[in-house]
Amino acid sequence: MNTSMAISESVFVFTLALLMLAPLAIGGVALINTGLGRSRSAAQSMLGSIAILAVAAVLFALIGASLTGVLGGSQVVVHIAGSPWNVLGRGPILMHGFAGVPAESQLTALLEFFSVIFAALIPWGSGADRLRITAGCAGAAVMAAIIFPLAAHWMWNGGWLAALGVNFQLGAGFLDPGGAATIHALGGLSALATIWVVGPRRGKFPQAGLSTAMPGHSAVYVLFGSFLALVGWMAWNIAGAILWMRAPLNILPMAAVNTLLSASGALAATFALTQLRFGKPDASLCANGWLAGLVASSASAALTGPVAAIFIGSIAGAITPLLVELLELALSIDDPSGAVTVHTAAAFWGLFAAGMFSPQHGQILAQLIGIGVLLGLFFPSIYLLFALLNRIVAFRVDPDGERLGMDLHELGGGAYPEFVIHRDESYR
Repeated sequence: MNTSMAISESVFVFTLALLMLAPLAIGGVALINTGLGRSRSAAQSMLGSIAILAVAAVLFALIGASLTGVLGGSQVVVHIAGSPWNVLGRGPILMHGFAGVPAESQLTALLEFFSVIFAALIPWGSGADRLRITAGCAGAAVMAAIIFPLAAHWMWNGGWLAALGVNFQLGAGFLDPGGAATIHALGGLSALATIWVVGPRRGKFPQAGLSTAMPGHSAVYVLFGSFLALVGWMAWNIAGAILWMRAPLNILPMAAVNTLLSASGALAATFALTQLRFGKPDASLCANGWLAGLVASSASAALTGPVAAIFIGSIAGAITPLLVELLELALSIDDPSGAVTVHTAAAFWGLFAAGMFSPQHGQILAQLIGIGVLLGLFFPSIYLLFALLNRIVAFRVDPDGERLGMDLHELGGGAYPEFVIHRDESYR
């Protein structure tokens, strides 16, 4: 066996091991979503997370994987102004011949499976306490079959955004090694669309300008989920650097360190701001700040140095409590998990920062073009699809179900049967 083959196999095994740890990020976010919801909806929240995982995986295997181009096959290329614009993959359907594709492509496909699951899960937390499991699964099906494959092809698998560097000399093209755009921005924008479709929880906004506090039922779930997420995120960012950037070995430990530093800087900023504002640190906002730092690192962990990672995370953590409050009080957006802030705003900041710290000419413009596409094309498309889907599969539970709690209404039993769960004042 020659040396290059041995190194190649070693990298393959190492990357596969990382991908086995990556789902911890998904599990951590599922726990956080559950903890930030009400106790009478906890079992429905976790079962919904598993159901969304299953639906997204199946639909991506049946339809989505062939459209991303990860399985090979031909490409749909449109020539505009003398430049090729690669807009869609046309691989084998039903993952036909998957065992015969190159090993690296198999790893990439596995990462994309986890990515589409993660993106589909994010809106579930924003619809907590009023979104039906069937609606969450229907949204996951749309994400896996249409939205994510298109974004993954454009940004990861040689599509026109990834080729901005080749076609227009804009740095290395749009860079998204850890999925800040394809996972978190898409998931966060889907969360905003879900919130607009289902509306706020009953009693959340009793009148204009006022908001009723509805704290999550388990800070332990939230904080333990944050620990799990760190492990998964470090594995995710390293695997992304290997598969999307062909990063050399010396970059990989730096990506892990930068992931930790970004989250730590974010937590410090959120902790300090909530301490100054409320006199005591807020556990749920600190967890959201921690997640925002991890999301920002998804764009930049493999592209910047440690000091930049701390700065990027600190900004993400600082804007988290401010934007959560702004969205709730000024715009009446009821987002129990904070996904719009944590996943969308932090992802956009991380993508912009990756271009800002890049030494390559035009990289920041490439990043801004990608952000513009997410806001100008993907978000309206997601909202339209969800609004149409709501006419077929009702997103929101009926008022009686919301009053009883999602556990009793959808599952027939609660997550905590030995405890008395008090009803809200707003229902008296």
